[in-house]
Amino acid sequence: MITSLSWKNIWRNKVRSLVVIAAMTFGIFGGLFTWAIYKGMTDRRVKEALSKEVSHIQIHDPRFIENPEIGLTLPDAAGIVSFAEQLPGVQAGVSRMKIVTMITSSAASSGVTVYGIDSEKEKRISELHLSIYDSLTLAGKLKLTDPATIGAYLKDSTGSWFRGSQRNPIIIGETLARKLKVKINSKIVLTFQSADGNLTGGSYRVCGIYRIDNNTFEETNVYVRKPDLAPLAMLSTENAHEVAIFMSDSKLLDQTIKSLAGKFPGLDVMSWKTLLPDVAMLNDLVEVSMVVVMIIILSALGFGIVNTMLMVVLERVKELGMLMAIGMNKLRVFKMIILESVLLCLTGAVAGMAIGAVTIEIFSKKGIDLTSFAQKGMEAWGFNAVMYPTLSWQYYLLVAALVVITGLAASAYPAWKALKLNPADALRTE
Repeated sequence: MITSLSWKNIWRNKVRSLVVIAAMTFGIFGGLFTWAIYKGMTDRRVKEALSKEVSHIQIHDPRFIENPEIGLTLPDAAGIVSFAEQLPGVQAGVSRMKIVTMITSSAASSGVTVYGIDSEKEKRISELHLSIYDSLTLAGKLKLTDPATIGAYLKDSTGSWFRGSQRNPIIIGETLARKLKVKINSKIVLTFQSADGNLTGGSYRVCGIYRIDNNTFEETNVYVRKPDLAPLAMLSTENAHEVAIFMSDSKLLDQTIKSLAGKFPGLDVMSWKTLLPDVAMLNDLVEVSMVVVMIIILSALGFGIVNTMLMVVLERVKELGMLMAIGMNKLRVFKMIILESVLLCLTGAVAGMAIGAVTIEIFSKKGIDLTSFAQKGMEAWGFNAVMYPTLSWQYYLLVAALVVITGLAASAYPAWKALKLNPADALRTE
């Protein structure tokens, strides 16, 4: 009865109620859509980092991260990979050589990290090989002819992932290729200190140029086959400086790290959050900051609701006095005012969440394209210029809970005013 009466009371002044509902609707929609944009950006950044840059877990000699000397290899890297792959939640593991080197072309030089990898096994933990394709050939298959469209939607990568019998092939990033002014089949030289302490180097031919959403990574990381790198480094192909592990179930990440640390206590077992603290911090920061933003939005809306409900009480003093005079106790009057406020908030919130869910769903497939004016800036920070908003149902539940709390808080003072009414005095009010 109280709920039904409260709902009817909302619509006694339709214009006022609709204004409040509209404000709540657009406030909730704006908050959710903003949240979805930032959530989509950070989720994609984390996915790109895990699938193309660092993987979920890396294992090194404890001294290697601070001082990546070529002699700090892992004992029995193959055994580490074998043990890791038996753990639940682990998709695959690979061992890599990792050497800081100088890369030189006929036009320029730069400092990079060269990874000696098994090109086929690497595909099990990394999607980097998918970032290498001939964009012109792909454009032809997709029947794209407009250069602007090709430039906007197809990454300017080319070549192949260690395909063919080319001697000493090397994969480099597109940003590095521009810096060195090289292209496919260009000759470049790697120079570094070998394990015996002597300066060594070798010439390589560019077989592929990868393109991802992180210009810094593109400029500083190159890949060669382990058998091509090991002789120059005076190492065996069994040697490795790093074991990278990719999880099929990220929920088991902490458990896997504990198992590996327990099995190999003398090694440094690091999660991606330690390897990329900026990405991990950003991911956590977005979660917290958007909750704060939503609370601020609802707080601002709450003041409007307080004003509205206070007007409702003051306009209905005589009516509320009559209800109490004929037997409705003050607690029921209190509940009625509270319910009016909560129902008013929930009506606007449901409308806002419905509009938000539909809009987010549309743009999660279509994307928000900022390529034409923000691509370089965003990719410099590791973000894709096309944003795909996303938001799981848990966030809608959180917003609904915040809305109910807002409704309760906003109606507390007006309901208290109604509670303080004296039926005899209220009946004499004109």
